[in-house]
Amino acid sequence: VRLDAPDSPSDSSSSSSSPPSNNSSSGDDGPDGSDPPSSSSPPPESPSSPQSTSIQRAAIPDVYPQVLALPIARRPLFPGFYKAVVIRDPAVVAAVQEMMKRGQPYLGAFLLKDQTTDSDVIADINSVHQVGVFAQVTSIFSANTGTGVATGAGRDDSDRQEGLTAVLYPHRRIRITELVKAGGQQPTMVTVENVESTEGAQEPTPPPSPTEGAPLQTSFLHKHDISIVNIENLPTQPYNKDDQHIRAFMAEIVSVFKDIAQLNPLFRDQITNFSVNQVSANVFDEPDKLADFAAAVSAGDVQELQDVLESVVVVDRLKKALLVLKKELINAELQSKLARDVDSKIAKRQREYYLMEQLKNIKKELGIESDGKDKLIEKFRERAASLKMPEGVRKVFDEELSKLQGLEPAASEANVTRNYLDWLTQIPWGKHTPENYSISHAQAVLDEDHYGLKDVKDRILEFLAVGKLRGSVQGKIICLSGPPGVGKTSIGKSIARALNRQFFRFSVGGLTDVAEIKGHRRTYVGALPGKIIQALKRVGTENPLVLIDEVDKIGRGYNGDPSSALLEMLDPEQNTAFLDHYMDVPVDLSRVLFVCTANVLDTIPAPLLDRMEVIEVSGYVSEEKSQIASRYLAPQAKEASGLKDADVQLDPAAVEVLIKYYCRESGVRNLKKHIDKIYRKASLNIVKELGDEALPEALASASADSTPSASSPSSVVDTDSASTPESVSTPATEEKAEDSIPKQDEAEDTTVTTEQPRPLKVPDSVHITITPDNLKDYVGPPIYHKDRLYVRPPPPGVSTGLGYLGNGSGAVMPIEATSMPGKGGLQLTGKLGEVIRESAQIALSWTKAHAVELGITDDEAKQFLAERDVHVHMPEGAIGKEGPSAGTALLTAFVSLFTKTQVNPDIAMTGEISLVGQVLPVGGLKEKILAAHRAGIKAILAPGANRADIEENVPQSVKEGIRFVYVEDVREVLHEVFKGTRAQERWKETLPL
Repeated sequence: VRLDAPDSPSDSSSSSSSPPSNNSSSGDDGPDGSDPPSSSSPPPESPSSPQSTSIQRAAIPDVYPQVLALPIARRPLFPGFYKAVVIRDPAVVAAVQEMMKRGQPYLGAFLLKDQTTDSDVIADINSVHQVGVFAQVTSIFSANTGTGVATGAGRDDSDRQEGLTAVLYPHRRIRITELVKAGGQQPTMVTVENVESTEGAQEPTPPPSPTEGAPLQTSFLHKHDISIVNIENLPTQPYNKDDQHIRAFMAEIVSVFKDIAQLNPLFRDQITNFSVNQVSANVFDEPDKLADFAAAVSAGDVQELQDVLESVVVVDRLKKALLVLKKELINAELQSKLARDVDSKIAKRQREYYLMEQLKNIKKELGIESDGKDKLIEKFRERAASLKMPEGVRKVFDEELSKLQGLEPAASEANVTRNYLDWLTQIPWGKHTPENYSISHAQAVLDEDHYGLKDVKDRILEFLAVGKLRGSVQGKIICLSGPPGVGKTSIGKSIARALNRQFFRFSVGGLTDVAEIKGHRRTYVGALPGKIIQALKRVGTENPLVLIDEVDKIGRGYNGDPSSALLEMLDPEQNTAFLDHYMDVPVDLSRVLFVCTANVLDTIPAPLLDRMEVIEVSGYVSEEKSQIASRYLAPQAKEASGLKDADVQLDPAAVEVLIKYYCRESGVRNLKKHIDKIYRKASLNIVKELGDEALPEALASASADSTPSASSPSSVVDTDSASTPESVSTPATEEKAEDSIPKQDEAEDTTVTTEQPRPLKVPDSVHITITPDNLKDYVGPPIYHKDRLYVRPPPPGVSTGLGYLGNGSGAVMPIEATSMPGKGGLQLTGKLGEVIRESAQIALSWTKAHAVELGITDDEAKQFLAERDVHVHMPEGAIGKEGPSAGTALLTAFVSLFTKTQVNPDIAMTGEISLVGQVLPVGGLKEKILAAHRAGIKAILAPGANRADIEENVPQSVKEGIRFVYVEDVREVLHEVFKGTRAQERWKETLPL
């Protein structure tokens, strides 16, 4: 690579010789993608005056003490290399234009210290580096239109432009001595751009300059809001071209240039341009120019480039430029290595692909292996032949199969089509299991799986009887509603077993995406059909029983309303042609038996609830829980705890205590947890008491390492010898057993086996019985200590109500009322809901309205409770209470308080009251009566409208020992509760029935 020096002398003597002919400022992009300066000869100067007819040599002024200061961002400028800058500040634009008109196109360019800021003016002298370049504006262009105005041209460009592109040619290094005038306060952007990228750029023309010896007129700059600085020249110190160090540095720089040019073609172009322009002398004659060129074309650190600019000693300048070039060479080598690595990987994959294709063709020609696509198509044809597809589905299948035949296996569309055909041929079109509508078989299955639930079983048998006569059960959507743990899901399984149908369950609790029901569009990546299509594929028949769990907890999100999507699937009139988004063909769901489960019906949307036949699954009474525990829960828990053949018995009396004081929920899920806990505790006690002698786990594992097979006789431990003195472990053997346990850092020596562990037999000498006396040792203290807060007659103002808790169980809930001096207000405590607060207000209003009849006051005109406050509290304040069923109990408490008459604690009541005194029906009677039965209540006052419900649905065993009084009006309630008192005798006249 030959690098020629320019015709002009070095910076130290640049003003003494004339520059060569003008050259276009063409600068290629640097290796980092930025726009490096163009290396070209300096521009010529025009004659001193446009009117002058004599041709004069242009001259760059040696001394130019005061110039416009222009801050430059990104990288410094170097003498001898063109750069283009964009000026946005209107004041600076106007000043540059006036400079061009006056023939004084000279300014100082200085690098900003903060690279994150862009400005056209210098507000603080410390914001720029002190050393910059003295540059000549060779041509200017409009930043909007790209119209060029060369230096010295007579074009009048007086209109204000938004921006200006100025081409600068730096001549020499300068240093700021003083900031004469600071610029404006609103900095704008100054960017460096490639000269070639400016559209419409003209060849730079010689700028007009004053004649030699004429004074520099820079006073006109002060009228513009720009930065003006005093400068001094920074000449390069004298040097010896033949110095050994200088020649060595130059040789190394040229060598590095060659290396980079081989790796980076952009550097090669830069060096070519530099060599073309430097035609008069060898580059070794201009070491300072070589250093500037090395820094100008490199993408080094900004501070390192500025250090090169500030160096006036040639040796230091060459050294710093060489450092920048070396870093550029390292980056180019790394870039080249990465490119080679990527190319080699791509070439390797291409080669493997071509070889695999050739191998496939060879095997196909020899008949060794057929095309994989042909096998896939044949598989789909065989599947479709065994199915009874509808005509429309068969047409879609043929179209998709034809499309798959014309696609390349590697194409993305082929994968989508293959997956679609896979789903289309796995739906069981026309396949179904024979159904069993035998009533006796269904009765046996239901009795085997469930105890009690007579009403539910009868409804299911009625449902099956209709199916037996019709030949199908299509058109029915069952919804099992009830509290948690009553067996709704297991009832669905029993129905499937009774009908001999396949069973599939999925939960929609918290579901917020419609695509889970209706499927995704096939255009999406990873698209799948909806749950019901997945269910048909899983079970392999078109008449399964699909259980949709938690239908009352379905969500709603930004992806749509899944409950609305269920309407089509659960509508017998529409699901004969259910359209899944993925399948996009109608699927007949009329033969699917849908069973839904819910805890409450209030949260189910009305249109969805209207499509379902609701079957209420109420809770179990104590006798039913006892039978379930002895028949199902206890044997399952005993086997799961490894005590199947052991003599561990759970006393029925202990189960009764467990149900009464630990598990009062309507369901049996909590009871199952406690029974599991009892048997787990029993297993732990057995292992602790017998120890490793009778159940030798450690010895068995130790012998497994020394024996070839775990089934060899030596691995069998004689339990009869466990009581001999030799079998008692000594401290030494315990230490050995401890040492045999592998530590974490010895994990590589851990023995791995595929043999399944065999259960250990519990000795026949073990006998355990769980009774009410030792039940506390297994499950802890009772959760419910007593059923009644008041066993003895309570003070006036206390009555007993019956409530229904959120877990599906009933409770005996006392109501306490008291009064105190005040302003006639009513205060309610006990975590009461809005409805129960309204019931209390109704009860108090009725009492005030009938105060004279009740004997509370004698004067109707006298304000009752005008100066007293009433406070009502319902104990167990942490439990929320809501509902209207406490109305009669609240009214009784108020009357008891104001008449100072005690209420018998053996009487409980439930019922909603109206403002005129009517008693209205309520729900949850079975659970409430069960709680009253458990608490020993002897009489229950219930609404007359609930008589049929109590007589029909409440078991006789629960009603035994309880007297039921059915009331229609609150007067009947008061006469019954306060029977035999003086107040009741007076009410016979004032408050007759």
